[in-house]
Amino acid sequence: MAKQVPTAKPGVRGSRTGRPIMALLDLLGRRWTLRIFWELREGALTSRALRTACDEASPTILQTRLTELRKAGFVELTEDGYGLTALGRELFQTFTPLSRFAERWSKQGGS
Repeated sequence: MAKQVPTAKPGVRGSRTGRPIMALLDLLGRRWTLRIFWELREGALTSRALRTACDEASPTILQTRLTELRKAGFVELTEDGYGLTALGRELFQTFTPLSRFAERWSKQGGS
């Protein structure tokens, strides 16, 4: 009997396994996703304020990313606008060590 290759979960580009880390890195690697996280780090923003904060990014692409982030459980729509959920804030906190590493790396001649 031939060995079956597991198929990826929908939306996981470049991965045939669909492992959670691959799905997360795929989502975070999409254009504007990390910028949205950055802009929402201190609190909720309306669609218009978020678009302005994201250097007038296309409203279509921002809505697409917000929809993806809401579906993933990282962003929610509140009375004040879009904001990070508890899970989204937790994920943002995991960026801190990576940011420190990137600073050290750049000082050593990294890109």
